[in-house]
Amino acid sequence: MTTIKNPILTGFNPDPSICRAGEDYYIAVSTFEWFPGVGIYHSRDLKNWRLVSRPLNRISQLDMKGNPDSGGVWAPALSYADGKFWLIYTDVKVVDGAWKDCHNYLVTSKTIDGEWSDPIHLNSSGFDPSLFHDDDGRKYLVNMFWDNRIGKHDFYGIVMQEYSDAAQKLVGDAKIIFKGTDIKLTEAPHLYKINGYYYLLTAEGGTRYEHQATIARSKDLWGSYEVHPDNPLITSWPHPRNPLQKAGHASIVKTHTDEWFLVHLTGRPLPRGDQPLLDGVRGYCPLGRETAIQRLEWKKGWPYVVGGNLPSVEIEGPDMEEVKWDKGFAEKDDLDALVLNYHFQSLRIPLGEDILSLTDNPGHLRLYGHESLTSKFTQAYIARRWQHFNFTAETKVSFNPKSFQQAAGLVNYYNTQNWTALQMTWDEEKGRIIDLTVCDNATFDQPLQETISVPDDVAYVYLRVEVRTNTYRYLYSFDGNDWTEIPVTLYSYKLSDDYVEGGGFFTGAFVGMQCQDTSGRKLHADFDFFIYREDTE
Repeated sequence: MTTIKNPILTGFNPDPSICRAGEDYYIAVSTFEWFPGVGIYHSRDLKNWRLVSRPLNRISQLDMKGNPDSGGVWAPALSYADGKFWLIYTDVKVVDGAWKDCHNYLVTSKTIDGEWSDPIHLNSSGFDPSLFHDDDGRKYLVNMFWDNRIGKHDFYGIVMQEYSDAAQKLVGDAKIIFKGTDIKLTEAPHLYKINGYYYLLTAEGGTRYEHQATIARSKDLWGSYEVHPDNPLITSWPHPRNPLQKAGHASIVKTHTDEWFLVHLTGRPLPRGDQPLLDGVRGYCPLGRETAIQRLEWKKGWPYVVGGNLPSVEIEGPDMEEVKWDKGFAEKDDLDALVLNYHFQSLRIPLGEDILSLTDNPGHLRLYGHESLTSKFTQAYIARRWQHFNFTAETKVSFNPKSFQQAAGLVNYYNTQNWTALQMTWDEEKGRIIDLTVCDNATFDQPLQETISVPDDVAYVYLRVEVRTNTYRYLYSFDGNDWTEIPVTLYSYKLSDDYVEGGGFFTGAFVGMQCQDTSGRKLHADFDFFIYREDTE
């Protein structure tokens, strides 16, 4: 047996839903406002995973234009039954306030990497929907039920209703089957039938450091459900020194080798240096909420995490032959292909040929300038997750602005209110320049004392960021060989859920290429390559 090291999906890959089809294993994760929606990873051994599908890749399936930060796709649930894959997901339209306006949908596909169907709307009563396929072929939808009433707890309980595949809609009465424990914030339901019992796995405590997974069981599908005698099934909350924090939001799989595993959300906080461990915020996680795996064992009809109900950094893998994949992207992407790598995403909507082209200047990604990095509508920004605490990202861009309203370059981004950008733009006296813009909880700054002039004979500017755990710095070059560091130290923790004012944010840091033109002229920038390289030294 091999050893598996956690997390198995590094960087922003939260809310894992694991699914087995024969001897193949898949995990679907949330993508929130990033498009295409949902990431699906494939493994043959539960240790090595590769990104193989982004199923929600059409406006007819997912239109998030105008969605709030950390809205969009919450907690997809992936299952395999009747010879096809079933994917349930939420599109959250309102995040803050008394209401959660959210809509739950179903799409299907014969193959994991094929074309997925247009969505069937199921309900809008709450988020985190999941589809259960019972032994008799009947299907049931469960989701958390939102309570908007003043003076009531927002999380009312877990609601269930039968789904008719023939009618393609929910049928019969909806019933609350579980109100949760006194931990509250009961969400993320998944149902399983095991040895004559129905097991209801939920998340509780909120998706921060108090997070946990709760499991209950019943002989009757409709309840009542008794809670695990040693609940919670997993949590990091009593263990502040565990490197895997925020453990919760889990799902279970039985392997073809008759072993049991649990995948769960986790976060790895930055080192705190001399700060007290329990002083206020327990830590900041710029890599976002990631996915880890634990081995399960059964005792007296209940599942237990091997080693106790806390996450382990290393576990014993299943009794399977190890199957390794390549990492799914080249460290240097020359942007020569006709489609972007799956690791690249845009914000909220697909970027049509009027915004993004890989053919207008072959060998380049051409972005036609649109709205600013503060927009929730149409940004010309292509980015990928931070997946390591130490990495270098680099690009080479050709851009000829004629106005300070035009800018293009390298961006590190958490949401519309938290980002930094090293960009080429324009100045009345200097002409083309390089400048640094910082947005810190919606407060703007341009911290360079003196902007950098770009020589007239320079066709391309090289831009680089070096992320070193707690801090990162930008650099630039006019020839790709001699680099100059921007004399501003930036802080990784400011691109994390834990830093954002108001809370309720759920993504992670991204790095990528952006072009904006707030004059409306849609001036383009050409990016010749993009490098993302983990730095191990």
